[in-house]
Amino acid sequence: MKIMPIRTDRLYAAHDAEYTQKALEVLRSGQYINGKELASFEQAWASYIGAERCVGVANGLDALRITFRVLGLGAGDEVIVQANTYIAGIMGISDCGATPVLAEPDEYFGLTPAAVEACITPRTKAVLVTHLYGMMTPMDEIVSLCERRGLLLVEDCAQAHGAAWRGKKAGSFGVAGCFSFFPAKNLGAFGDGGAIVTSDDALAEKLRVFRNYGSNKRYYNSCIGVNSRLDELQAGLLHVRLRYLDGMNAERNRIAARYTNEIRNPLLRLPETRPGAYNVWHQYVVRCDRRDALQQYLNDNDIHALIHYPIPPHLSEAYAYLGYGRGSLPRTEALGDTVLSVPLYNEMTEEELSYVIDVLNRFE
Repeated sequence: MKIMPIRTDRLYAAHDAEYTQKALEVLRSGQYINGKELASFEQAWASYIGAERCVGVANGLDALRITFRVLGLGAGDEVIVQANTYIAGIMGISDCGATPVLAEPDEYFGLTPAAVEACITPRTKAVLVTHLYGMMTPMDEIVSLCERRGLLLVEDCAQAHGAAWRGKKAGSFGVAGCFSFFPAKNLGAFGDGGAIVTSDDALAEKLRVFRNYGSNKRYYNSCIGVNSRLDELQAGLLHVRLRYLDGMNAERNRIAARYTNEIRNPLLRLPETRPGAYNVWHQYVVRCDRRDALQQYLNDNDIHALIHYPIPPHLSEAYAYLGYGRGSLPRTEALGDTVLSVPLYNEMTEEELSYVIDVLNRFE
């Protein structure tokens, strides 16, 4: 039995007739950019998140880059972000010239108000919260902190489609929530895609203009923008998939519960759910001091597990200029050395799941 880290093909097969019908409808329409499919999906996604507006863009990195640029951040400004995030979050900050300030995560892989508070300086302008692995951050406390200190709050929700903190969905807490629809995400497209949600009408209009060459009227450009658009085909297919997102997240929770209840290997540290959080388990991440040996053992048993992420951004060549260096963020570095994402995907069979659990329990 061969177990892959993710099976996007099964998600297509589960509703292939609906996807095929929508794809043909879009193709036959002759409207492939900025049409009714995009408008319809933007409205549906904003409503699902609990925001007033949604602006579709080309990918998740663009969602971050565009948000920080439109918010007016630049050279001399600092943005606090957790150090163990995927590097795209850091890139979204540095793209506009601002400086990422890296905070250590807690035992839930997330950011805490205390970690944010410790990083605030007179140059701090914003906080970027990443709901890593689909695990929610304690948002009410961070919202309160940002309001008290006059800081912009942006959410990186690339792995948290449908996740919630005390009943309120990821993406609805800050001035903007940034999403990726990369095919492997909980709400994945059939190619690249992204979106920004906000309840600030003025910000939404600026985002729409910026994503379209800085223009809201053809050939009239009010700013130097970019070309970053969620196309009609992806928007239409995402709208179809959105009908099933809650059910898919419930399924991921059932799979995660089996892992949590049935993995009994003392060499593995299992993820925990923060009280008040509804996690959507984009990844199920275990920790092991012999992580590389565990990954090789799984590969030898035809179970392919991934590391998210082996090189923390502050140790990458790209961000050496920040000057952190090895040893400066010990908790983040320890995570990079020990985390392993075991297979978890929708339409995973009970037989596959039982096999992974059995193999993990036999690791020694």
